[in-house]
Amino acid sequence: MAKISINIATGSLQQEELIVGIDLGTTNSLIAIIHPDTKKPIALKDVDDKVLVPSVIHFDENGNIQVGTTAKDYLIEDASNTIYSVKRLLGKSYQDIVDKNAYFSYKIIDHDADSLVKIQIGEQFYSPIELSSFILKELKERAEHVLKQPISKCVITVPAFFNDAQRQATRDAGKLAGLEVLRIINEPTAASLAYGIGTSINDTKQIAVYDLGGGTFDISILRITEGIFDVLSTHGDTYLGGDDLDKEIVRWIQEKLALSDQQLYADKQGYAALRLEAENAKKQLSYDTEYTFKHSNQEFTLSRSEFEQRIQPIIQRTIQSCEQALRDSGLSKQQLQAVVLVGGSSRVPLVKKMVADFFEQTPYDNVNPDEVVALGAAVQADILAGNTKDILLLDITPLSLGIETMGGLMDVLIPRNTKIPAKAGRQYTTQKDGQSGIRISVYQGERDLVKDNRKLAEFILSGIPSMPAGLPKVDIQFILNADGILQVRARELRSGIEQTVDIKPQFGLTDAEVEQMLLDSIMHAKADIAERSVVEAITEAENLIQLTENFMHKHEAFIVPEERSAAMQAIAVLQEAMQQRDKNAIMHANEELNRISSPFAERVMDAAVAAALKGKTV
Repeated sequence: MAKISINIATGSLQQEELIVGIDLGTTNSLIAIIHPDTKKPIALKDVDDKVLVPSVIHFDENGNIQVGTTAKDYLIEDASNTIYSVKRLLGKSYQDIVDKNAYFSYKIIDHDADSLVKIQIGEQFYSPIELSSFILKELKERAEHVLKQPISKCVITVPAFFNDAQRQATRDAGKLAGLEVLRIINEPTAASLAYGIGTSINDTKQIAVYDLGGGTFDISILRITEGIFDVLSTHGDTYLGGDDLDKEIVRWIQEKLALSDQQLYADKQGYAALRLEAENAKKQLSYDTEYTFKHSNQEFTLSRSEFEQRIQPIIQRTIQSCEQALRDSGLSKQQLQAVVLVGGSSRVPLVKKMVADFFEQTPYDNVNPDEVVALGAAVQADILAGNTKDILLLDITPLSLGIETMGGLMDVLIPRNTKIPAKAGRQYTTQKDGQSGIRISVYQGERDLVKDNRKLAEFILSGIPSMPAGLPKVDIQFILNADGILQVRARELRSGIEQTVDIKPQFGLTDAEVEQMLLDSIMHAKADIAERSVVEAITEAENLIQLTENFMHKHEAFIVPEERSAAMQAIAVLQEAMQQRDKNAIMHANEELNRISSPFAERVMDAAVAAALKGKTV
C-alpha cells in the first residue's frame, strides 16, 4: 500500500483576517461578513442599498463585461451575449445538459458530449469557471469597496448534491477571481449555521432544509453531532423554482389578454415585461390578498386564492421530493427537531403552509430566506478565522492533493482545507489502443500545472489487458487518515488488476513554504487558468484529429476525395492553431473540423443501420 507523509500542521489563520462568506447562486449571489461590533452576520449592500447581485454577465460588442443588475437589463435585448444560470453548467459536460440546451439563449459548444461545456460569445470561448469568476470578482470588489480593505479569503456555499467536479470548479472560479477558497460548504449546512443550529459543540439534532430558489429546488436532511454536519439525504429538481411560480402568473395574464403562445413569445420585450410583472405579483400576493394588473386601460385582479390554486401542483412536486428525502434518510417526521426555509420563493404563504403541514411543525423562517445561506457562510468563515471558540475545528489538509493528467495538468482529488480524515476517488482511462500500463504521479499544491507543484510519488499500474482506448476503467482512490498519511490505490475495474507499491514517506513542508505556494497560486491564477484552457483545448484537438484520421482510414469507401481533402486541410489548420497555442483559434478549428467530418460520419452511420436492418421487417 502506498503511503505518503502529508504535513497538516499549517493552514491556521490570523484572527485579525477578515474572511467573507459567499452564496454563489443560480439566480442571485451575495456576500456576507460577521459585523465586528454586533458579532452578528450581515449581508453587504451596494450604493443603492441592494444586497443581491443578479448572477448575470453581459458582454458588449467590444468585449467589455458587466455583471449584476446592469447585465440583467440585457437578458432580452441582447440574449445571445448575456449569460445567466451559469451555476447549472459548473462541472457539467454537454451530455449532462443536452436535453436542457433550449433553456439557454446563449451558444453552448456541443461537439464533444463528454468534455466540459464551453460557451461561445462572439469569437471568444469561455468555461463556466471563467464566467463564475466574473460574478465572484464583482462580489469581492463590492466587499472591498464597503469595507475599505483587501479581501482575499472566503467560504463559498454549494448545493448538497454538487459532485466533486462541481465543487472543484467552484474552487477554481474563486481562485481565478483572486480569492483563496478556504472551505466549500453545503448550502443547507450554511442555512443551519445562520439559525445557530450546530454552532454549539453539544448540539445533536436532525433537521430538514427546504430550499426553493429562483431556478432550483432541493431538500436536505442533516444530522448534526458535536459540530459535525452529516448530509443523510438530498433530493430535488434543478429545473424547478420560483420562476415556475412566475410562469403561472404569466399564463394568467396571457389568458386575460387573450394572447396565443405565438403572440406571447414573438414580442420578446413584451414577454420580458410580463415576466417582471408576474414576479411583482408573486411578491405582493405574499402579503396582500389581491393583485391588480393594468393593461391598455383595462384592469384585471388576481386573488391569492386563485394564485394558490394555480401553483399548488408545483409546490406538491417539492413535497414529493421531501417525502423521498425522508425515506432515503431513514428518519420519520417526528425525529426532526427543525425545518429551515431557504430561498426567496419560500416566502409564499402556500409554500410555508404546505411545508408546515407535511413536516407537522412550524418551519424556521425569521431570517431573510434570500440571505440565510450567505449569512451562514459568514458564520463558518468566522469559525475558520478562530473567532468562535465553542466550535470543534477538525484538522485539515494545508495543500491540495491530486494526480497528473494529460498535458501535465493537475487533477485535484482532495482539495486544500478538506477536513480529515477524508476519502476521494475518480475514474480514468487509457489514451491509446492496447495501452497496458498507466503512470500515476501524485502531486501536492495549488497550481494548475503539475510542473509548478510538488511531486510526492509515482508508480505504474501495469498488466492492463489489451483494450481499445477509453475502454479500461482505472479507479484511483486517495484515503487521507487522521494522522495525515495518504494512501493511494489504483485498480483497473474490468480486469481487477490492482497495483500495490510502497512509496517512501517524504517530509512535510514548512509553514513558510506552504504560505508561498498559496500566494503563488493566487498571483498566477489568471495565467494558470489560461494555460490550463490551452492545454485542454490541445488535448481535445489531438483526440479529434486521431479520431478523424482513424475514421477516414477505416471507412475510406464512404468518403469522396473532396471530403478527404477538406478534412485534411481542416486538420492542418487545427495543427497550426495548436502550435500557436491560441485557445480560441483551436476551438474555432475544432468546430470547423467537426462541421466538415459530420456529413460523412452520418453517411457511414446510415449505411451501418441499413445493413443491420437488411432483410428484416420493421
